[in-house]
Amino acid sequence: MTIELIAMSAVHYEKFISHSIDHFANEKVKAGTWSQEEALNKSKETFERLLPQGLNTNLHHLLSIVNEEKTIGWLWYFFDDSKLQKEAFIYEFYLDEEHRGKGYGKDSLIALEKMSKEKGIEKISLHVFAHNERAINLYKKMNYEPTDISMSKKI
Repeated sequence: MTIELIAMSAVHYEKFISHSIDHFANEKVKAGTWSQEEALNKSKETFERLLPQGLNTNLHHLLSIVNEEKTIGWLWYFFDDSKLQKEAFIYEFYLDEEHRGKGYGKDSLIALEKMSKEKGIEKISLHVFAHNERAINLYKKMNYEPTDISMSKKI
């Protein structure tokens, strides 16, 4: 099992952005942050703000996760090497459903860590929705630690 992280092509970017906008909207609804009615528009606004030049947005790195020449997911992170703290932030890490639970997630994070060290990155951070137990378990196995916890109660 060999995972490579390669620069995302324009074709894969179109698939990524379409899927990611829908997925983020649904995750925000599941988390109780947004209503179903507002979620899609808010998600589109978020992506337009974060990636104003799409694939060519400065400081944002959009990568395809490739196994045996087949794209099986993507990884999007932000890194500004002019900042004192050499920290990357993962905005999205996605594997196609049929490739989950097979070690590709772990291998992708290992590949990202190797790539990050080569760029002088000293810390990788991310956000994970509390209802995404599979992702939380992966991050714990990879020694990611909680830094902030938000909690809510419906009344």
